Amino acid sequence: MMTTLTTAAELEHGRAAGIGYLRRRGRGTTLVLLHGIGSNAASFSALVAALAPTMEVIAWDAPGYADSVPLAIAQPTSRDYAAALVRLLDALGLSCISLAGHSLGTLFAASFAANYPDRVSALALISPSLGHGVQPGAVLPPSVQSRIDDIVDLGPAEFAKRRAPRLVGDPTERPDVVAAVEAAMASVKLDGYIQAVHALGAGRLLDDARRIAAPSIVAVGSRDQITPPGNAREAYAALANPAGFHEILGAGHALPQEQPSALAPLLMSLVARVAHG
Repeated sequence: MMTTLTTAAELEHGRAAGIGYLRRRGRGTTLVLLHGIGSNAASFSALVAALAPTMEVIAWDAPGYADSVPLAIAQPTSRDYAAALVRLLDALGLSCISLAGHSLGTLFAASFAANYPDRVSALALISPSLGHGVQPGAVLPPSVQSRIDDIVDLGPAEFAKRRAPRLVGDPTERPDVVAAVEAAMASVKLDGYIQAVHALGAGRLLDDARRIAAPSIVAVGSRDQITPPGNAREAYAALANPAGFHEILGAGHALPQEQPSALAPLLMSLVARVAHG
């Protein structure tokens, strides 16, 4: 189903605790969105537009992305990004949120939910990345190190041009989504991206999933080549409080951009379920 992609211009831009974010004011528990490694806050624009207009939504630019300050540590872990989210939420006066992460953002979301359980009412893991469990400072696996090598050698623009089509279920049918994915990926800053790659290498989603008390759903595209459905099922099986597994037919990895109309009801249902006990 073709969905018109909206722009971030409709959302309020803010910055707190060194973190940039896009916000749509609304009511009820705030839904916070954490983007993937080649994305940014604006990558959630179409998803925000598909959510109920009364929902309060915040999408962050992760440390080192857009105008967000990079983390102080060169090789951070998911826990470091979770701590950055704490600082942002404290600055905004938000004590408890609903949380959704996409791709790499699922590592940060799961770490936050596992380590700050009182601050998360519900969790969604979208196209979940399992991480590679590398000890901080250890050599990255070749498949992870190649991300750094390729973006350094090619530059962000060419790197994005080559990689973006792989993130869409049917790139020939959805050139609008490919273009949006490519634009976001081309805008990454090398320092922030390299930090994020190290977090990907160190990530241990399954370990965190077993400690998450909040009701949690998993969503994945059936054509996801980056974090395939098998990975998503493994993540779901590890959850301490599973609340629904959803495989969206025909969708690729860029699920929030490619199928926002399919993903939005899942998020709204999760948030509403928690709100009504």
